[in-house]
Amino acid sequence: MVIAGMVKSSFVDYPGLVSCVFFVPGCNYDCFYCHNRRIIGGGQEEISLEYVRGFLGSRVGLLDAVVVSGGEPTLQEDLVGFLAELKRYGFRVKLDTNGSNPDAVAKVLEKGVCDYFAVDYKAPLSKYRDVCGGHVSGEDVLKTIELLTDKGAAFEVRTTVFPQLSVDDLLTMANELPVVPRYVLNRYRKPEIFRSCDEERVNAPPYTQKQLDEFAKQIKPYQPNVTT
Repeated sequence: MVIAGMVKSSFVDYPGLVSCVFFVPGCNYDCFYCHNRRIIGGGQEEISLEYVRGFLGSRVGLLDAVVVSGGEPTLQEDLVGFLAELKRYGFRVKLDTNGSNPDAVAKVLEKGVCDYFAVDYKAPLSKYRDVCGGHVSGEDVLKTIELLTDKGAAFEVRTTVFPQLSVDDLLTMANELPVVPRYVLNRYRKPEIFRSCDEERVNAPPYTQKQLDEFAKQIKPYQPNVTT
């Protein structure tokens, strides 16, 4: 397992629990508003597993949970083994994923090594490639969400409401999704590092919190568990 960064203590990444966060490198998406662009291409300095294990051992009884984020963790071949190791320390485990690899998520579910999942739903299906780049497909994300739903897993779906995402887009997305246990609308923040070709859209003014709350009201008939 390759670890490219970490947050030693967080009160916001695992709902209701104090956690640490490990970030893994590499991603099959290239979202224009990505805040972890330093690690999505690989080649960055790694944190040794020896250090990670020593840190975790010192936090038993102090932290409730560990979050594995990225990058995209499901690209790591030994993800299941790493999550199992985290469970052996007694921590609750959360996995952040873009949902593009339902087969990997199925393996995690099969082994019972994750307590909570967060899946990013980036855009309406028709706009996925424009937002995420390359030849990605939102259909795989829907498969992941349907899998989690069918298995009765604890999970949430998250959407970053970037400036070019309209309320009509959000309504389309709310209808594309099955009803999910928790649907979080996150406010857009401009990334520090971005491609020059994306300068115009990353600099667009973000929606206000009041606007996000209004969007949530409009979505609620389709996703009753929406929050901001």
